[in-house]
Amino acid sequence: MSELSRRIRRSGLVALIVGALTPAAAVAAESAPTRPPAPTPAPTAGSMRLVLQHTHGRPARAVVGERFVVRGIVAPYLAGQRIKLSIYRNGRRVISRGVGLSPLGNGTAQFHFGYKPPHSGLVQVRAEHVATPQLAAFKARPVSVRYEPSQLSIGAGGSAVWILQDELSALHYQVAVDGRFDEATERAVLAFRKLTGQALLESVNSRIFQLLQEGAGSFRVRYPHDGNHVEADLSRQVLAEIEHGGRVRRIITISSGKPSTPTVIGRFRVYSKEPGTNSHGMVDSSYFVGGYAIHGYAEVPAYAASHGCLRIPIPDAAAVYSWLRIGYPVDVYTDNGGGSHKVRSNAGP
Repeated sequence: MSELSRRIRRSGLVALIVGALTPAAAVAAESAPTRPPAPTPAPTAGSMRLVLQHTHGRPARAVVGERFVVRGIVAPYLAGQRIKLSIYRNGRRVISRGVGLSPLGNGTAQFHFGYKPPHSGLVQVRAEHVATPQLAAFKARPVSVRYEPSQLSIGAGGSAVWILQDELSALHYQVAVDGRFDEATERAVLAFRKLTGQALLESVNSRIFQLLQEGAGSFRVRYPHDGNHVEADLSRQVLAEIEHGGRVRRIITISSGKPSTPTVIGRFRVYSKEPGTNSHGMVDSSYFVGGYAIHGYAEVPAYAASHGCLRIPIPDAAAVYSWLRIGYPVDVYTDNGGGSHKVRSNAGP
């Protein structure tokens, strides 16, 4: 057999062997196990709680003109997550928007959202987290605020009046917190309007509630080191009783001397007290210099109208008289330091 023949035979044998082995290898490849894909992590469960701020009482109430804030507390905190917030008034959705979260540093986060409705009614806040691959869907329990009308005047009653009186009382205006808009409430409202530069009325609107919520209307003590004393701010036509340490005790509307018979400006002391009503119609009078006195009077307009004395409403006279003592300082001033420094001999009510 030639060398060529032998080579051909060997080649055929190799091909036969390889052909015999190939199907087995294929079977082995087909039967080899494949690695399954890694499972997708389940979204993390979450929770949320809503808290109302700047409202009154339980159930929560507010008055048109006031702004409430809802605070949301979310757990866990995952960067980039957002909350869908919806606000309804009388069952109708008026706001729907997404709000971001700020970490609190303990694995939780928070958001704040303020709202001031233009009308009265029931305002409800709902919040939810829409599912993402990292955080599952969840909702907070809704919270609600009942908004009361803000137009109030003598004879009104109810929650709005209670809120008004509570705010005024906290600022030391002389008013009972009983939910009845009476004459004392009128006087307190007038004094508040004087200190905040509003129209000199005895009624209330949304602007008054807005100012109260903003903390306006407090009395700024000019002489905090005078101990127990009174300060008469003639520029604003109010009087305040001040206790040791400069603490405001009571704020009262007054009517001081008109331009032709002005109240004397200066720092004085109570030197004489006259209880009851005298022949000039002055009630429970506390004299601080000459014939100038702090006293109750039948007419106490919103502007300066007296003959030099500091008129206060008769219903407030007994309390002021009882608190004032002989020797207590009486500080009378204006914003710019102007006014009369002359003690007239004919000062009167």
